[in-house]
Amino acid sequence: MKLKSLLVVNSIVLGFSGICAILLPSSVLSLYGVESGPAVQLMAQYAGLGSLVIGLIAWFSRNVEDSKAQRSIVMAFLICYIIGTIVSVFGTISGTMKIGWAVIGLYLVFALGYGYILLFKMD
Repeated sequence: MKLKSLLVVNSIVLGFSGICAILLPSSVLSLYGVESGPAVQLMAQYAGLGSLVIGLIAWFSRNVEDSKAQRSIVMAFLICYIIGTIVSVFGTISGTMKIGWAVIGLYLVFALGYGYILLFKMD
């Protein structure tokens, strides 16, 4: 697996989910089993903005060649996805998230991908 490929996939997945949350917050909230209201929709849009930012960072960093910059990007994404996995596990176990196992799987795949890159593909 190449870092560039992982960053492109990351940018597509997070960019798409971010745009969906920004434009269709009540639909995204219903996937998670959350009752929608104006304040909750606004929070979903802010969360979508965060996802979009991660996607944009992944996209614009896909051609970075400086090894220190690459390592920093990989570490940031690895930490992000490890924390996301943990939060999603707690949300799923507590019964809060309707599609929790899918979210856990997504975060875990990205965490494993960035962990693999960090351990085996970087100097």
